Amino acid sequence: MSEDDEYGTDAVDSGGGAERTFAPLPPPPGRGFATSWWGRAWLQALEDTALDGQQLKKGRRLAREGGVGAVSVRPGRITAVVRDRDGTGHRSDVLLQELGDEAWDRFLDMAVDRAGHIAALLDREMPPHLVEDAAGAGVDLLPGIGDLEPECTCGTWDHCPHSGALCYQVARLLDEDPFVLLLLRGRGERRLLDELQVRSAARAVRGAEGGAPEEAAREAYGVPADEAFAAGSILPPLPVPPPVPEEPGLPPSLDTEADPPSGIDPAALEVLAADSAVRAHRMLLEALAPGHERQPVPAELTPEQDAVRMAADARPEPWIAKRLAEGSGRPRAELGAAVSAWRYGGAAALAVLDEEWDPDADSLARARARLAATWEEGERPQLRASRARWTVPGADVQLRYDRDGRWWPYRKERGRWVPAGPADDDPASALAGASARG
Repeated sequence: MSEDDEYGTDAVDSGGGAERTFAPLPPPPGRGFATSWWGRAWLQALEDTALDGQQLKKGRRLAREGGVGAVSVRPGRITAVVRDRDGTGHRSDVLLQELGDEAWDRFLDMAVDRAGHIAALLDREMPPHLVEDAAGAGVDLLPGIGDLEPECTCGTWDHCPHSGALCYQVARLLDEDPFVLLLLRGRGERRLLDELQVRSAARAVRGAEGGAPEEAAREAYGVPADEAFAAGSILPPLPVPPPVPEEPGLPPSLDTEADPPSGIDPAALEVLAADSAVRAHRMLLEALAPGHERQPVPAELTPEQDAVRMAADARPEPWIAKRLAEGSGRPRAELGAAVSAWRYGGAAALAVLDEEWDPDADSLARARARLAATWEEGERPQLRASRARWTVPGADVQLRYDRDGRWWPYRKERGRWVPAGPADDDPASALAGASARG
């Protein structure tokens, strides 16, 4: 078992690192298949290579529905069994040219010269300048047009839904670990790090025996931290952190014999203290979660947004809910919809609930193109458009398009439109979620 377990896979390293097998991933929860720039570059190579976009659309749907089995990654090839909607399984392979020994020598020399590249790889990152420096050394890491060659037992010679689904699934693996791409190109993680360590050590010995003047001058001022880290390849593990409490701590009781100062409501203050304890506990869990350092810093909430968050987190007594509704700037009857929006997507979902915006011409064109490409011919439901909202007449379901190009499902309940699920990049999936919840 390796660090890859942190994103829902079981990675098995067989032998000397020549093959890794990842357990089937669950369907992607309301997002695209790639969030990193290198994952998107992988998908761009797939989409530029395939001759039939409809086949890729079906493959994307198979991957979203969980049709891709365990994925085996080895030099030059990825393999998985992909099942159609009727349960029929097909072995699908996608081939990518391995790098030759000379190309790997150039890549390793480049990485040792720029120690920050090693540190980035150890952090499971592939910064653009690493790829650019590799290309400058004559080594193309990312695939280009025509580099992803499909093979499938369904008999299709071009990319079929099965090879497409496999590539979409691999994009999710690449998001979390660029070593998957390096293994495809011919070097497993363990072997690659061992070779980097050997070259770093050899370079250090040469420097001690009489390196270049600039190296000697640099030694007089110490060694940059990233280079010291990279030279050791892998530092000793950090101490195990103390166990996290199972529950938030209890806030102090403010029920005393003394009268509170003027303007202080002890009961409300106790609610705030309890909320702070819950938030502190949650923040500690998030800080210790794998990959936390790669998450963006959350935006600061407005007082109105924070009132909705508290109502969503605390499930407060009616008298507190009334005050939170006032703090959120909403009538009490509308707080429930805001709470639902918050639980589905935080501040972004709350903005979709409150705002009705007019997309510019480019945004509107992208939305319409996405709608047109999502459904098969004859399957698209009738949709009535109004600004950034598309409603299914007579079905009490609606899609709302946000400023980031995502689709939010809504249902009409008691004459009000209320959130019905999280955002999705695929309008058909979002609409299906709204219908199912209904």
